[in-house]
Amino acid sequence: MTLKEKIVLEALRQFSTKVFMATSTADIIKAAGTSKGGLYNHFESKDQLFYEVLNKAKIIWRERNLAGLDEISRPIDKVKKLLENYRDNYLADLDNFPGGCIFINFAIELADQRPPLAEAVNDGMMKLKKMIRRSLDQEYAAGTLKPDVDTQQVTELIYSGLLGVCVAYTSEKSQSTLDLSIKILIEYLNQLDK
Repeated sequence: MTLKEKIVLEALRQFSTKVFMATSTADIIKAAGTSKGGLYNHFESKDQLFYEVLNKAKIIWRERNLAGLDEISRPIDKVKKLLENYRDNYLADLDNFPGGCIFINFAIELADQRPPLAEAVNDGMMKLKKMIRRSLDQEYAAGTLKPDVDTQQVTELIYSGLLGVCVAYTSEKSQSTLDLSIKILIEYLNQLDK
């Protein structure tokens, strides 16, 4: 691992637990075992480091949450697998995200404080919502959902439920609550079949 990669990884962990604004560059320097010069040799500013951390978090998110989705043919089953992956592979990743879902933490913290940074986070969250909607629309077009299913409403419910699960798990760290919440969302999706 290069020093730059180590700084990004340690900043990711620091931002996950302390959030962006409460994490000082001194915290990151200490966690990475480097110097101020070592940090600023790779990053012009804390904001530039934020974008690198956000990119790293997105890579980890994709690896954890999209695992196995390509092997599933039915779109609604992809959404169910995504939910399972959130539970089993992403939220449980306390090595990279000891403070829980970094995207939720960033979105809440930065919305009013640093809108340009929050917008970068929100872009990824909206892509998730579109992915869920696209899968549900494909399922509906295939004629396998009940005719009265409104895919936009279902998307909002699943997306909001997933965000709620992230917040609850981040604050409680309760595996049983996490398991139950994901189970409820999956059972809801199961009820949409014809």
